[in-house]
Amino acid sequence: PSPLSMKQLLDFGSENACERTSFAFLRQELPVRLANILKEIDILPDRLVKTSSVQLVKSWYIQSLMDLVEFHEKSPEDQKALSDFVDTLIKVRNRHHNVVPTMAQGIIEYKDGCTVDPVTNQNLQYFLDRFYMNRISTRMLMNQHILIFSDSQTGNPTHIGSIDPSCDVAAVVQDAFECSKMLCDQYYLTSPELKLTQVNGKSPGQPIHIVYVPSHLHHMLFE
Repeated sequence: PSPLSMKQLLDFGSENACERTSFAFLRQELPVRLANILKEIDILPDRLVKTSSVQLVKSWYIQSLMDLVEFHEKSPEDQKALSDFVDTLIKVRNRHHNVVPTMAQGIIEYKDGCTVDPVTNQNLQYFLDRFYMNRISTRMLMNQHILIFSDSQTGNPTHIGSIDPSCDVAAVVQDAFECSKMLCDQYYLTSPELKLTQVNGKSPGQPIHIVYVPSHLHHMLFE
């Protein structure tokens, strides 16, 4: 896989948003990332790989890989190919929507069926860390292309794809708190109050704004 920094994603989306360039990069990059994960799934313990849940996840990745490989020989100058590529990315993204809970179910099935020694458990955790990081980065690349080049502009006009160049950290913290507070109130009938202090080392006294994906920050804070 080719590593990409937030700055590279930001610069590409804001200054050089060329759909042909993005298409040429992703049609090579995404299959590599999917193939890597498929290889890692294959070296998991046999009993885990054979669970229905992991087999389902594997089938999703294989189908997505096949869908994307079809664009390998397509010309970036072909407008229909560019349009079809966006549609395929949306289809792949939707197909992988339940990857996390399905893989988790596979792990549960595996652990319920046998005793897992500490070394195997550590290896599983290592795989899951890589698996979920791969999913986050792959989904990020697909979302950037979809949001920037899709005909249906549904993203925030101030964002570059899913990236907010001036993400208001306190606002995201407040929103994540409100969501978690609602759950706490529903289940425990009580919840703590939020005490938020901003310390801006760069511009003392000013709100903190960063270049980030608000949905990622919200998810981490909410959890």
